[in-house]
Amino acid sequence: QVQLVESGGGLVQPEGSLRLSCVASGTIFRINDMGWYRQAPGEQRELVASITRGGSTNYADSVKVRFTISRDNAKNTVSLQMNSLKPEDTAVYYCNADIRTAAWRPGADYWGQGTQVTVSS
Repeated sequence: QVQLVESGGGLVQPEGSLRLSCVASGTIFRINDMGWYRQAPGEQRELVASITRGGSTNYADSVKVRFTISRDNAKNTVSLQMNSLKPEDTAVYYCNADIRTAAWRPGADYWGQGTQVTVSS
């Protein structure tokens, strides 16, 4: 039983900032890659940013320079600092993690429930 819980979404004006956080809890042996995805109405879910356990990062071209992903392995958390937000960033943001629940088990994908981010004046 693993849970991912996001926090930090909300309404922000264009060019504003928000910080999303996600904490994983439950039976966790090791967390591999963690990331943030988003899904706008009528669109497919897309990768926003990901980070390996060692700290290597990957960003969608649309958010490079503006967004920063980070993680704390000791606390099982991943965060997304979003700056210079644009209306097109409006979406439900989902936390994702590849988690091993035991040493003998391969990793499995887990998702948070999603948090709404709305960028509007």
